[in-house]
Amino acid sequence: MKVYLDNNATTIVDPHVFAEMEPYFVQRYGNPNSLHLFASETHPALKDAMEKIYAGIHAPKDDSIVITSCATESNNWVLKSIYFEQILTGKKNHIIISEVEHPSVIATAKFIESMGCKVTYLPINHEGIIDPQSVRDTITDKTALVSVMWANNETGAIFPVEEIGDICEEYNVPFHTDAVQAIGKLPVDIQSFNVDYLTFSAHKFHGPKGVGALYIKKGRELTPLLHGGSQMGGYRSGTLNVPGIVGMGKAMEQAVDALDYEMEDIREMRDAFEDELLKIEDTFVVTPREKRTPNTILISFRGIEGESMLWDLNRAGIAASTGSACASEDLEANSVMEAIGAAEDLAHTAIRFSLSRYTTQEELDYTLDMVKKAVERLRGISSTYSYAPEGHESGLDAHH
Repeated sequence: MKVYLDNNATTIVDPHVFAEMEPYFVQRYGNPNSLHLFASETHPALKDAMEKIYAGIHAPKDDSIVITSCATESNNWVLKSIYFEQILTGKKNHIIISEVEHPSVIATAKFIESMGCKVTYLPINHEGIIDPQSVRDTITDKTALVSVMWANNETGAIFPVEEIGDICEEYNVPFHTDAVQAIGKLPVDIQSFNVDYLTFSAHKFHGPKGVGALYIKKGRELTPLLHGGSQMGGYRSGTLNVPGIVGMGKAMEQAVDALDYEMEDIREMRDAFEDELLKIEDTFVVTPREKRTPNTILISFRGIEGESMLWDLNRAGIAASTGSACASEDLEANSVMEAIGAAEDLAHTAIRFSLSRYTTQEELDYTLDMVKKAVERLRGISSTYSYAPEGHESGLDAHH
């Protein structure tokens, strides 16, 4: 059996999404910015897709949604534009992010930090969540941007974006949230709280890879990251990815329609699967369930290296991960485990299982059997597990 439980990294393209995209590869392939018939054939589908994307996040028509290649591009764009407009000009000198942002935010923040910007990296608590008060405590009249993700890609922890947005509004500081892990898993209504910039990628909610978006609130401007044309109102140059945009629009529509199933049925499957995993001795889960996206488990198995567990699972045809796919070649300790203060012997043991609406109970039952076999094998050859002290100080509670 082959089982895919790495849906926080990417998702299968929904067959309905693929069917919607297919004509725009071969049949209606004109450049939308040209003036001939081939171009005009793409316009109705693009308009329909953009309407679905706006509706999916409840964006007002006066606000902008700019199509990008992915959320990594969108995140880079926001932070670098703030640097060009606010930091480089001397108007401001400071931004705030969390210490567990996606690598596209962390790396960009470190880049602009090397160029003279002051960066505050907000800590997370033992549940893997930041305290909104930490934003209030660090924001100043020199703060140019606060960027905090909506939901963490590794733990599924849901961050208090509404409270953070209120604080930013109070101090008149732009607020950006990376909503990549929120779309399709949580209700997303940008009119229900204060947010100036919001990013997402289609491939995280059963759309195609290579297309994402940046929401920009009316009145907030950004310096383009890509220059050279008038596409997307001059915000982002480059020929439009027509199939990708069509696919993202359909995927957004499908994600909204399936949201109740995700929040109820998938959560129920996840919880039952997690209950069984936690029956394995010396296992630890980060972030309480009610504070997590409904599809995600980050679990540690004491005495077992995460990469070793992945090796056994992969041999059994099961796809999981040790964290962010963008850092999967880096065998350092899991950054979230380190951030919550887990002991060294746990920081390398985290495995992420992330479900989707295509996950079946049969797949989870099979995975549970394979996990148990892997735990037994790997602990049996471990040189450290038998020496793990009782009542260890791990920063996490054990489940037996």
